[in-house]
Amino acid sequence: MAAASAAGLCPRAAVGLCWAVRSVCGRAAEPELRAEQLAERLRQRRSEEERQRQEVKKGGREGQRQMPRLQVPKDPAQRRVQEFAKLSKQLQQVHPNVLAKVLKQETIYQNEEIVVINKPYGVPVHGGPRIKNCISDVLPVLAKMLENMRAEPLHLCHRLDKETTGLMVLARNKEVADKIRLLFKTRQVEKFYWAISLGDPEPSEGTVEIPMVEKEVQSHQPHYKMTLAPNYRLSPEEGKVLRTRRNQHAETAVTRYRLLARSAACSLLELQPITGVKHQLRVHLAYGLGCPILGDHKYSHWSKLAPQKLPEITLKRLKLEQSKARHLPLHLHAHRLSLPLGQGINLVCKPPLFFQKTLKKLELEVPDD
Repeated sequence: MAAASAAGLCPRAAVGLCWAVRSVCGRAAEPELRAEQLAERLRQRRSEEERQRQEVKKGGREGQRQMPRLQVPKDPAQRRVQEFAKLSKQLQQVHPNVLAKVLKQETIYQNEEIVVINKPYGVPVHGGPRIKNCISDVLPVLAKMLENMRAEPLHLCHRLDKETTGLMVLARNKEVADKIRLLFKTRQVEKFYWAISLGDPEPSEGTVEIPMVEKEVQSHQPHYKMTLAPNYRLSPEEGKVLRTRRNQHAETAVTRYRLLARSAACSLLELQPITGVKHQLRVHLAYGLGCPILGDHKYSHWSKLAPQKLPEITLKRLKLEQSKARHLPLHLHAHRLSLPLGQGINLVCKPPLFFQKTLKKLELEVPDD
């Protein structure tokens, strides 16, 4: 019994082994020797099984290291692009309180009347089909986080596209919201955007004043998009400019633009929308100036939905393959805002990190504000 216990067996197991030996051999002189041998054999078997398990685990880890990760690109630029696209989708899955907390951290300015936030990329302002989280839905939570549990919900004063980042004004009550909306409507609010575009606008500074209308595009993938509805056309016979009948559904759209820098077949533009038509900046740049915004896959083609085609030098600077260009985010940022409230409120908001990295890679020098 002592030998069996010392060999690693409990007393009950040792008694069982001794009884088995007595039954087989019919003698009582050898149980301690036989028990010790059986215990040693058992210990060796367990040791061998453990060694085999460790080899299996090690082999599995080696196999995982050797397996190619098909979903993760080797190039850092491509990996960042995919990670950014994944992050934008994740923002639609978080709890509304988490989104409200993110917006609180992105607060640029606040007083007793307004709150100005830096709108993150990929977050829609309004809800809709397949949209789980939007800014308008979390405004009550955001108000409580900024003030207290009795705070009145914040109110939207204007909107930004889902893919647009930058300054966005919220009002603390309905009266202030109505006043600011009127300021926007009467064009008393000055808004300045930064955009990275493909190509250089000609001339380098000017105004695009072309009405816009929404149309259905008939292609292999029918879809709706905004487009130009000019009041003039060229006479095919004489080449003269002729005035045409205005489209009754078209909206007046005016955009001022200014070239800030150019490099690698791209430009950094400052844009000032005088009017506020849906997708105005994107359409005026793409169809009016022939310089679509980098990452604007919707308005880079006239009659189809397809990934934006990038020049070779741009792909080289971004260290990106054309097949991965569809993951590029829209490079449009609400950079500056002048709001005529009280003594006047003038705010500036830096572009997001992905925008800044693109500027650096394209070697577009940012002017001093």
